Amino acid sequence: MATVTLKGNEIHTLGNLPKNGAKAPDFTLTKNDLSATSLADYKGRKVVLNIFPSIDTGTCAQSVRQFNQEAAELENTTILCISKDLPFAQARFCGAEGIDKVETLSDFRDGNFGKAYNVTFTDGPLEGLLSRSVVVLNENGEVIYSEQVPETVDEPNYKAALEALMDA
Repeated sequence: MATVTLKGNEIHTLGNLPKNGAKAPDFTLTKNDLSATSLADYKGRKVVLNIFPSIDTGTCAQSVRQFNQEAAELENTTILCISKDLPFAQARFCGAEGIDKVETLSDFRDGNFGKAYNVTFTDGPLEGLLSRSVVVLNENGEVIYSEQVPETVDEPNYKAALEALMDA
């Protein structure tokens, strides 16, 4: 179990993120067209997993916007924005915001992504949703950076995540 806060109040997740150097756990998530995708579909690419509770909150929306802006500068890199939002809500948000350089994926079907990465909240008002986190993978699917944001309403450290990509 890992402890983070929501507006200063302790809440918990299933555990800790995968460690640097570890092989990233596989996953199957749902794309906006309701098809399935897995980590294997991104083999040979650097991958940023931008994980958050809901695209319909200010901080989560900003992380999608920020990574979309940064993605234009990155070579051989895919940014996956992952939440339990329905794919329809994710597509609506991206369409309205002009988001076109990141992929939004949903863990709504079975929650296995949240379990594999230990980011599912186990208590508090966000119970069942995903904790704000960033995991960066190299072309071999190994974790090279991870951050579980300690205060859920805060944004992730974009600079550190992007520097890890540049160093990979």
